[in-house]
Amino acid sequence: MMYAAIMGYGTIGSGVAQILLESRERIARCAGQEIGLKYVLDLREFPDSPVADRIVHDFRVIEEDRQVRLVVEAMGGLNPAYPFVKACLNAGKHVVTSNKALVAAHGTELLQIARDKGVNFFFEASVGGGIPIIRTLYRCLMGEGIREITGILNGTTNFILTKMDREGASFDEVLREAQELGYAEQNPQADVEGHDTCRKIAILTAMVTGKEVNYEDISTEGITRITDMDFCYAKELGASVKLLGSSRIVDGKVYVRVAPVMIGREHPLHAVCGVYNGILVKSDMLGTSMYYGSGAGKLPTASAVVADLIEAAQNEGINVPIGWGAERQEIADNGTSKSSYFVRIFGDANEKAKAVQEELGEVRTLVLEGADEFAVLTREMSEAEFTRHAIALDSKWQKDGEDGIRQIIRTELEG
Repeated sequence: MMYAAIMGYGTIGSGVAQILLESRERIARCAGQEIGLKYVLDLREFPDSPVADRIVHDFRVIEEDRQVRLVVEAMGGLNPAYPFVKACLNAGKHVVTSNKALVAAHGTELLQIARDKGVNFFFEASVGGGIPIIRTLYRCLMGEGIREITGILNGTTNFILTKMDREGASFDEVLREAQELGYAEQNPQADVEGHDTCRKIAILTAMVTGKEVNYEDISTEGITRITDMDFCYAKELGASVKLLGSSRIVDGKVYVRVAPVMIGREHPLHAVCGVYNGILVKSDMLGTSMYYGSGAGKLPTASAVVADLIEAAQNEGINVPIGWGAERQEIADNGTSKSSYFVRIFGDANEKAKAVQEELGEVRTLVLEGADEFAVLTREMSEAEFTRHAIALDSKWQKDGEDGIRQIIRTELEG
């Protein structure tokens, strides 16, 4: 028998408790021994819950109980999650978390403590919810050279963009609906500004490179500037707009970005809609593979947490090689990365065609009936080159007292 404690009895913590209590026999068969839930740490009381007799309010009860060998961190945030997790690892306990903020900010240190203490720090559920992507990288693809990981890693933003695409609704309208349905927080900044996706792609990049990735080094754009008009043009192109976290290794350099991208129907991630997540992996021998499923939610995320608990129980006294070391991974300048660009421009397409061609070369032009603008799809070029041309265009029009560029979205479409 191995005893476990759960820190935090919110959505994820209660889901983990439910699975541990309802699937005891199955978990015991997989783990090789029974995993008993001994404590649930929370500031609140839950008198009508199945864990009412296990509730504790003092972290030291868990820290000092030598019987507790497995700890689930389900509190979220950094405080007190970080000091509590660090203390548990130092006390020789395995720790499992779904907390991407914790892993992105302190994963390097916590992984090293786990190695030093001969225990494990597992975080499968921190990226992709119930999708087994972390374990896939360090188990199933361990002999592969990973060249790219690109994913829809945030269900809230994917729900918003899907509704905008299918219903022609505005960003503000769909955001309010997402909040009413509980998909978005009342303060949705972490989701809609891309910060959540940024932390997740930082974790995946660190897994692939074996080096620490500072999420603050990653260029990050959210979806707040995406409009229903962008989707009108996208339909003309047979495309849609998705918020992608992307990590590419090219000639030994690591390029990482979070941004809205216009992708066509042939792209594997095009069909990932609603609150679902999808992660595309390109590797040397397997080629392209994709992992799809519930990126959040009580039981899907709890399922990934319990899988980590089982692996920890199977490796009592053994540190499983996972994660990355203290060496910092340099993130390459995205100015040299290449893309084609969707550009919306104020005014008449015929009147501005010459200026556009002089700066951007041959483009595909799109005009929507009744619109006071037009759009172009450029050839593939480096970001530095495109930026130079876009600034020159905008400056020319502004000098002439005209409105210029209205919107820019990177694409994976051919011009």
